[in-house]
Amino acid sequence: MTWMRQALLNVFRLPVKWLVKTKSIPLDVESELGIDKTRPIIYLLPTDSITDQLALKMTTERLGLPSPLENVSLANKHYPGSLFLRRTDALFRKRRSDTDIEPVFTDLFQLHHQHTELNIQVVPVFVTWGRAPGKGKPGFADLITHAATPSWLRKFFIVLFLGRDSFISFSRAVSTRAMVDHQASDAFSAHKLARVASTHFHRKRQVMNGPTLLDRQELNNAVLGSAMVRSALSDEMRSKNLSADEARQVAANYLTEIAADYREGLIRFGDRLLTRIWNKIYNGISVGHADRIRELANNGHEIIYVPCHRSHMDYLLLTYVIYHEGLVTPHIAAGINLNFWPVGGIFRRGGAFFLRRSFAGNKLYTAVFREYLELLFKKGYAVKYYPEGGRSRTGRLIPPKTGMLAMTIQAAIKGVNRPVSLVPVYIGYENVMEVKSYLSELKGGAKKKESNWQVFSAIKKLKNYGHGYVNFGEPVSLNQFLDNKAPNWRESHVNNPEQKPAWLTPTVNSLAGELMTRVNSAAAINGMALSSLCLLASKTQTMSKPELLQAMRDYLALFNAAPYSKDATLPSQDAAEMLESTLALNRLQVTADSYGTLISPLPDNAVFLTYYRNNIIHLFALPGIVMTAIFAHGRLEKSTVLQLIAALYPLLQRELFMFLSQDQALAYTAELIDAFKHSGMLQQKGRYLVPPEADSDHFHSSWLLSRCMQETLQRYAVVLTILKREKSLSRSTLESESKTVAERLSKLYGMHSPEFYDKNVLSSFISALRDNHWLDAADDGALKYSEEASALRGDIMALVWPEIAQHLQKDILQQPSESAPDKEASQHETL
Repeated sequence: MTWMRQALLNVFRLPVKWLVKTKSIPLDVESELGIDKTRPIIYLLPTDSITDQLALKMTTERLGLPSPLENVSLANKHYPGSLFLRRTDALFRKRRSDTDIEPVFTDLFQLHHQHTELNIQVVPVFVTWGRAPGKGKPGFADLITHAATPSWLRKFFIVLFLGRDSFISFSRAVSTRAMVDHQASDAFSAHKLARVASTHFHRKRQVMNGPTLLDRQELNNAVLGSAMVRSALSDEMRSKNLSADEARQVAANYLTEIAADYREGLIRFGDRLLTRIWNKIYNGISVGHADRIRELANNGHEIIYVPCHRSHMDYLLLTYVIYHEGLVTPHIAAGINLNFWPVGGIFRRGGAFFLRRSFAGNKLYTAVFREYLELLFKKGYAVKYYPEGGRSRTGRLIPPKTGMLAMTIQAAIKGVNRPVSLVPVYIGYENVMEVKSYLSELKGGAKKKESNWQVFSAIKKLKNYGHGYVNFGEPVSLNQFLDNKAPNWRESHVNNPEQKPAWLTPTVNSLAGELMTRVNSAAAINGMALSSLCLLASKTQTMSKPELLQAMRDYLALFNAAPYSKDATLPSQDAAEMLESTLALNRLQVTADSYGTLISPLPDNAVFLTYYRNNIIHLFALPGIVMTAIFAHGRLEKSTVLQLIAALYPLLQRELFMFLSQDQALAYTAELIDAFKHSGMLQQKGRYLVPPEADSDHFHSSWLLSRCMQETLQRYAVVLTILKREKSLSRSTLESESKTVAERLSKLYGMHSPEFYDKNVLSSFISALRDNHWLDAADDGALKYSEEASALRGDIMALVWPEIAQHLQKDILQQPSESAPDKEASQHETL
């Protein structure tokens, strides 16, 4: 290092420390990138910049990595700790931009031939100040701050204005030994390294900043000038007797209503504001499997995020997480109900584009929206939309709407010039601000229209919300999925670009189901969800603290021994820490008597806990059924348990979006049984599986598991009992009557789950019965009770609580079937 450079580093060290705040991507470079902190490292940066080097030094100190300012000593020779691809621009004159990187690497590679033990890690590092994408028409700010290799004057303004928004993005290390061993010559290896690094940094810039923004005129020309919109305009002119200019103005108004107006400055401001909010209301935000998304982006994929929808907070939280993972923030599909002043404008500038709840009958609006969505894909913008269509009111996944997925596939048919990957995202919270309003809506209350007052009221309540969880599930490669489901999909656009292909609807339905199962596969167990599951399974919704702690400890151990999936995550805390964190949320009632501490829901709040339990209920479905069967029968052979799972799993899979196939579910059940026996939650006596002894530490945990799936089994029993009584009836009547009986049971036996009598859940179960051939179909479309359904009912009735079974047998099954007129007459008599 020259004395001049050392002097400049010393001069700028303190100002940079004051002005700059760096963020490392990723945070854990060892596990994600395989960087070994104990081995020599040479950092490779795109630009020879003093401030970049000092910003990198701040980050390496925090991460425990070697300093980029110190030389690397190898075999009595010294090499700089940082190398650069290009020099910065001169202020007034042109100069050669290349550095001496190739000669330095050539010399380094030659040294490797003399010392075979040498193996240096070359770590590419991309330093970015702000995350502004390029613009079609640069503004004044771009003259000051925007340049790939800025002069010292530009860099002064960049650090001054954007120093608090600097990102240090590390890439996987390159082994010098591997390059020496596999290349023809040292000079060629050095040249190739520089060339590949240049391409890598160009792609890094695109990944972090995104594609060039479209100006309004370019957007209008691209969308309104497309063949589909022109055809829809012709229909609009004929059907409504409009002139060409009038019809085009209608389409332009639709586009204005729909299109985002992305502003990077708002994203930076939002980052700072949300950081303060998250620090105020959350104890932390856990992010899982973000490395797979960065890999997709680095490989040039078009990324479409398809998260579950728990809360309005999802819009902000997921975008915030994506930004801090070093990826460009997506354009977000938002309901038109959120487009009210001033929130709509803020969301629009944050990348939101708005869609109406229904496109039915409006061909022009449909064409404009489709073309706008396809333009986002073709230009390389990341996109996010919620396949459920709305927020879940029960905590379970909602059966997906398929409109956006269909438009995504149709865009792929027309041609997107890079691979398209759909990324399922699981979002979970320990506290959801809308839970109380969800319950009101499930009980028949009107959905509150979004308004400024609702926003301000929500902001006032933002405190003590525990932990947030964002897990990125296994991506779906759209092209590969279409190749498997519709091998001739590429020919559809060639043959008839406007006609809907016959394979589209079943393929979209299959894709929607696949995405939802992958969302649930990436579930995150948290303290509130686990506590809620335990308390609701308890007979009185009250547990002693030691009992609750033991149950949580046993369940965490169970999923450590037999994980539900490779993407599901467990908390980093142990059970005791997790319980204390949960109690600190003040959402549970803690009382004490002379024997110790008791934990229960707050008064009249047990129903709210069902929301959090339902976030993870699919993880406990198979363990719960195993325990239910063994406790109900007293003892069972393993083969009998597996037979029962084989019968019930297709029904559970449909309702709870479980990813395992039938064979995988049986194999996983066997793995669970082994884990139960190893932990003491089950015992093996001869050829039978039996519950643990009553004085066992694990008895209460096993007993709670035997109760956690009761409401699901009872709902199944209700539907099958009505079918047995009526023998044959229409689907709508079956759904209606099942809902009536479920509501009655809820009142009689204190069921706390709103979904116990939810029509959508009942409908899903009836569809699963029909699709898995448990029911016969009459000529008029009615559903008929069958011998298979009778056998299934027998299995289920043996598992439900005796008082429920007796009520269904005596009060429901033996009630004579009434015709509609008889029912109406009896209702008049009651009145």
